[in-house]
Amino acid sequence: MTEYNLAYLLDGKVYINLTNSCTNNCVFCIRNIKEDVVGTNLFLNSENVKAQDVIAQLEEIKDKLSSEIVFCGYGEPMLKLDVMKEVAAYIKKNYPHIKLRVNTNGHANLVYKRNVLPELKGLIDKFSVSLNGENEEVYNKISLPNIEGAYDAVKDFIKEAVKEGFDTTATIVTNYKDYNVDMPKCIEITKNLGAKFRERPWIENGY
Repeated sequence: MTEYNLAYLLDGKVYINLTNSCTNNCVFCIRNIKEDVVGTNLFLNSENVKAQDVIAQLEEIKDKLSSEIVFCGYGEPMLKLDVMKEVAAYIKKNYPHIKLRVNTNGHANLVYKRNVLPELKGLIDKFSVSLNGENEEVYNKISLPNIEGAYDAVKDFIKEAVKEGFDTTATIVTNYKDYNVDMPKCIEITKNLGAKFRERPWIENGY
């Protein structure tokens, strides 16, 4: 398996893996099932990830850069907010044509006890936020959050992201074992929050 796991390739697109830490332990998470994503082992040896390390790996594969880079790995990228901002600033300065997306669980404002979204203007273009369920009970069963008030925090994050002008999509994972999510209700919630909606049918590859 490749040793380059801070910046990795998936289906012709570059992804950035900043941490293995997460405030959720989702039942469908691929890291609970296998150690790699298409041959890349995303488990990090250290949580002490520096922006310079990520940038160095990005430069190694700069010929593979396309129209979008995604902050997404085995953990919640926004738990490394400062590193993410520094890497995003570098990309925007050196590759201004590239759009940046963050795949997130939407807990950042709850974790940092402030609205961090204004800090990301001009750095991040899109958010894909895991809504995961139509109510707190379903969400907690699927996402297994380790912080109180996680579900309301996710909805608030989506609402604030839309308010701040980010291209925001709420997602749910479907077809995983016997976990059932009320998709029409999730679509309604998403519409009321002003965001786009996307269903993510679960597949064994984890993406």
